Amino acid sequence: MLAIVRACAVIGLDGSIVEVQTDFNPRAGLPSFAIVGLPDNAVRESKERVRAAIKNSGLQFPNKAYVVNLSPADLPKHGPAYDLAIAVGVLAATDQVPLEPVERAVFVGELSLDGSVRHVNGVLPVAYAARLDGYEEIYVAAADAPQAALVEGIDVIPVESLAQLVEHLYGLADIAPYASDRESASDPAYDADAVDFADIKGQEHVKRALEIAAGGNHNVRLSGPPGAGKSLLSRALPGILPPLTMAEALEVTRIYSVADMLPGDHPLVRTRPFRAPHHTISQAGLVGGGTIPRPGEVTLSHRGVLFLDEVVEFSQKVLEVLRQPIEDKIVTISRARGSLTFPANFLLVMAMNPCPCGYYGDSTRPCTCSPGLITRYQGRLSGPMLDRIDLHVDVPRVEYDKLMGMERGEPSATIRARIERARQRQEARFAGRGGLFANADMGVSEIQQFCPLTPEARQLLDISVRRMQLSARAYHRVLKLSRPIADLSACDTIDVQHVAEAVQYRLLDRG
Repeated sequence: MLAIVRACAVIGLDGSIVEVQTDFNPRAGLPSFAIVGLPDNAVRESKERVRAAIKNSGLQFPNKAYVVNLSPADLPKHGPAYDLAIAVGVLAATDQVPLEPVERAVFVGELSLDGSVRHVNGVLPVAYAARLDGYEEIYVAAADAPQAALVEGIDVIPVESLAQLVEHLYGLADIAPYASDRESASDPAYDADAVDFADIKGQEHVKRALEIAAGGNHNVRLSGPPGAGKSLLSRALPGILPPLTMAEALEVTRIYSVADMLPGDHPLVRTRPFRAPHHTISQAGLVGGGTIPRPGEVTLSHRGVLFLDEVVEFSQKVLEVLRQPIEDKIVTISRARGSLTFPANFLLVMAMNPCPCGYYGDSTRPCTCSPGLITRYQGRLSGPMLDRIDLHVDVPRVEYDKLMGMERGEPSATIRARIERARQRQEARFAGRGGLFANADMGVSEIQQFCPLTPEARQLLDISVRRMQLSARAYHRVLKLSRPIADLSACDTIDVQHVAEAVQYRLLDRG
C-alpha cells in the first residue's frame, strides 16, 4: 500500500515542501527499510528512530518491506526533521491512521525512541512554505508551536508524542491548535541590556557620530587608544536604534530559526541583533558557508549591528569578504549544486587602536612604535574597505575631570526619539520603493532624486571632493551621509552645514 505524507526541506532561509511517499509490501520475503531521494546520514538513520518510536508507542510495525521516497528526489534532504512524516507515512501505509486528515497537513519533527516529538530548527520557514502551498495544518513538536504560530493563516498543532498524534487523527482526543499571542508580541521592544548613552562620560562628538550612523544605518570606524570607550560606545548603539517593525522582526526571526538560535521562551526576535565575533573567526563563520550552507555573522546581524572589535587583528582575507555584503546588502554562497543568497543589511561598527602599542596621537602617553610599523598596522585595512565606511571617528582619551564628574549626558531614549523621527521621514520618502529602508540603502539614482543640495552646499562639496581626492564611491557616501544629518534637523534640503559635518567624517581615512 502507498501513502503520501508531506514534510518540508529548508534550503537557505526558505522552505520547500517534500512528499514522503511510503510504499509497504506485506508480501515481501525479507524485511527491509529503504529511504531514497538524496537523504543524508541523519535522514537515513531515521528508520531506526521510526521503528523504535512506533513500537514504544504501542503501535504495530510489521516486519516487512518498506520503501520511502523523498520527492523531489534531486533536492538534498538534511537533518532529523523528516522523522515524524516518515512515521506517519508508515502508519498510514499499514492502515493505523486515516489518510484523509493526513493529506491536508505538513508534519515536521524529530522522534525520540520513546515516541516523543522533539524540536527541530527552521520551523518558521517551514510554516511559511506550508501556508503558501495551501495546506490547512502543520504538525510540529510542542516546543516549536510558538514559533510556527507566528505565521498567520495555518493551524499549528502541537504534538507531544506519536501516540497522542494517532489519537488526534482518529478523533479520540483532539489536540487544540496553538493560540499565538501575536498582538502582544508585536509591541515595540528595546534592548534592555544596551548601555545608556547618559552613563558614558564625555565623547560627545562620538555620540553625535553614532546618532548620525543610527539615523541612516551608516557604517562607522572608531579609532582611539585603549580604554577610551570604543567598545562601550559600540555596545550602547543598539539602545538608540528604532524598534524592529513586525515585518523586520519576522525576517530576523526566520534567520535565527534556521540557525537554531531562538530562545524557547521568546519565539519572536523583537530587539535588533548585536553581533560581536572574535577576531579569530573564519570566512565561513563571518559570511556563512559549510557543506550545508548556514547563515554567518553578517546574516545574524541583519537589521542590527555587526561589531568588529580590534578590527585590524582580523585576517585580511576575512575582512575583504565583507566588501560585497556591505555594498549589496546580501551575501551569496555558491556551491556545485547551486547558490544560496542570505540577507546582510547591517550597521557595521569597526573599532581599532591607531597603532600596535595603541597610543599614537595620545595626549598623555607617548607612542613607542616606529613610523613604518604604524603605516603597516593601519594598512591592514585596505583602501576599498575604508571607502565603504561612511564615518571615521577619532575617540580620544576621556579627561579625568569629565570621568569623575556627576553630570549625566543625554539619555538614549531622547536620542532614539530623534532617530525615530528621522527614520519616519525616510520611510515616507522611500514609500513604494522595495528594498529601501534607510538612507544608506540608496543607490545612485536615489541619491540624485532624494539628496537636493543648496548652491552653497554644492560648492562646498565640489571643493571637498577636489581637495580630498575622494573616489566616486566616497562622493556618493558623503551625499548619503548628509541626508540623515539633514533628516535629524528636519530639513528637506541638504544645506552647507550638513555637508560640512558629513565631510569631516571622511578626513580620517585621508590622513
